[in-house]
Amino acid sequence: MSNYFSKIPDFEYVSRLPDARISDYIPVKNIFMRGKLREDIFQDASVFTKYKIKGNDRPDNVAYEIYGDANLDWLVLTCNNIINVYNEWPMTQFDFENYLLEKYATYDKINAIHHYETTEVKNSLGSIIISAGLQVDSNYSVSFYDDQTERMTTVYPVVSITNYEYEENLQNDRRNIFVLKGKFLTIVKDDLEEMMEYKKGSTQYKSETLKTADNIRLFQ
Repeated sequence: MSNYFSKIPDFEYVSRLPDARISDYIPVKNIFMRGKLREDIFQDASVFTKYKIKGNDRPDNVAYEIYGDANLDWLVLTCNNIINVYNEWPMTQFDFENYLLEKYATYDKINAIHHYETTEVKNSLGSIIISAGLQVDSNYSVSFYDDQTERMTTVYPVVSITNYEYEENLQNDRRNIFVLKGKFLTIVKDDLEEMMEYKKGSTQYKSETLKTADNIRLFQ
């Protein structure tokens, strides 16, 4: 990520330090300049490949495995529109267990039933009657006519899902991401360089990598 932040241009902000003079500025990174994939690339599924995050891997681990460069962690996040890593990236097992205790307070509540889901139901010909994973009531049942047996069949395809399983499933869903294919790296890097450059035409413009804020203290 440090490589990404090095590309963010600077913004000279009016100093608010106690001993600052009225004309003093402090250079800071312009965090409002956010790199992103070009829309035509982002919407083109053919430039991405599916990837499943393993264990406690962080974005930099994934970037190193895919591209051989841990500094491209920002690209892994950008491809999946992830802004808040803590809330949108799968937690480590340690963080996950702490999160469960903080949310549910006790192990009994962690292992309590969160909801009920269907299990898959097929007829004798192998056709799916009910898909797995549908949220239902605990007493849910389904009746269907089986053409091969020529009789009505009633089943109760219900399984309980605990709070632990529910939260674990949410984490596992986060493990399924998309990564940019390596052959498109140069295009994306060039786009990032252009995005992070300031353009002439503003009174705040000083260079491609620096803007200066209006000094409102001069008018007070």
